[in-house]
Amino acid sequence: MQQRLRLALAAATAAALTGGLLTFTAATATAADSTTVPQADFNGDGIGDVAFSAAGAYVSGLKNAGQVVVLYGTSTGVGTAKRSVLSQNSAGVPGGSEAGDAFGSETAYGDFNHDGYDDLAVGTPHEKVSGDTNGGTVAVLWGSASGITGKGVTVPDPAASSHDRWGQYLAAGDFDGDGRDDLAVANSSSTIYVYKGGITSSGAAGTARSTVKPPVQSGGDTGPLNLTAGDVNGDKKTDLVVDGFETTGEYGWNANYYLPGTSSGPSTAAAKKLRPGVITAIGDVNGDGYGDIVSGAYWDSKTSDGVAIPNSSDGGRANVTYGSASGPASTATITQNTGNVPGGSEKGDAFAAELDLGDINGDGYQDLVVGAPGEDLGGVTDAGAVTVLYGSASGINTASGTQFFAQSTAGVPGSDEKYDELGLDVKLDDVNGDGRADLVASSWENAGNGSLLYLPSNGTKIVTPGAGSISPSALGVATTGTPNLGANFAD
Repeated sequence: MQQRLRLALAAATAAALTGGLLTFTAATATAADSTTVPQADFNGDGIGDVAFSAAGAYVSGLKNAGQVVVLYGTSTGVGTAKRSVLSQNSAGVPGGSEAGDAFGSETAYGDFNHDGYDDLAVGTPHEKVSGDTNGGTVAVLWGSASGITGKGVTVPDPAASSHDRWGQYLAAGDFDGDGRDDLAVANSSSTIYVYKGGITSSGAAGTARSTVKPPVQSGGDTGPLNLTAGDVNGDKKTDLVVDGFETTGEYGWNANYYLPGTSSGPSTAAAKKLRPGVITAIGDVNGDGYGDIVSGAYWDSKTSDGVAIPNSSDGGRANVTYGSASGPASTATITQNTGNVPGGSEKGDAFAAELDLGDINGDGYQDLVVGAPGEDLGGVTDAGAVTVLYGSASGINTASGTQFFAQSTAGVPGSDEKYDELGLDVKLDDVNGDGRADLVASSWENAGNGSLLYLPSNGTKIVTPGAGSISPSALGVATTGTPNLGANFAD
């Protein structure tokens, strides 16, 4: 994997090197309460909205203070006309912008106050709190008929002295099945805090706060690498998948764990170890009523020091674990050498560095979009690309119907450029209200300014007519430094 790609992926928050395995903290994948992968609707108009980070943005001259952007869906998709751009200097947003805070490094959505509008939980893991560098903060910004306006509350850290980077990962779902969205918050330790029963106007848990401690490493640059929520066993309680480093073994390889939801929240009692991956999505790709787990293991088969990585392949892979009444069941692996998947696996592709699920064609099967930001195209290093694979009764279909998009694809705005890294993050949401998921993908465009690519569904597949591209300056985000626009979509 090229060094530039490493820097781009790491820009979402931070990078860690453990036992020869280079891993990047990055965006959580879809936070799903059901097999249908619900989308964000912050203004309650019935059309999906998209929230994302510009964590490296300058605010009032302060480097890497950070911003979050919300684009509201319309009948023509997402653009710059309906948007909210917020920082910690925005009226009502808790805290104040400071250099290095990286506000919005992590985000998740859910209706935490149960008023019918989705709210946005925002992590600022590098916030300095009472002299504690990288203590971190979490804020919930309330949704309304006007969308995310900046009004919000701080979610308190219950054990600030025992960890750093409060809010480095977030996931939302109804983990205890009480009908209210809960919020799971990770930090540099292996203890995950779950705020149950929603979030009140004071930032407290609506009913109770609980903890869960899966067997992943903690301290330093570890702790969980990602949190993903979704109903895998079909019991109407949201389950939690925790990606991290295992606590045993010579190298501390990547290890993921499934924690089923229970009436008291996620439980480690029935935890199951999953196939490798750092970015995970959950949705029903085969239409059997159970959420399926798709995890992206983007690394190559060997690290730079020649150490072989277990269960890996050159260029990355997506590991699919199918759901059942008892939780995770059978598994499958998808690479760029599988079936008719475009591209061909090559060292450094970072295939499945990002992925997401959504129903593009309305057939009831969740479809998969996979980012490969390290893809080299036509001699252009790390131009990046995204691949779309469709769900079916037998799971992800790799034999036919696959699609491949790069900036050199006819009808796609822009062109392949060195280190653009298209597919740095990807999102499938219905942002034009036609009942079909559309594709939004980000890149490292213009040396870290970042850019968003919008490709709509025509009801059958993703198409280029109606495509659009959105730059930071079009949103009012400063291009000083590296704002990293879109490096992290809210899930």
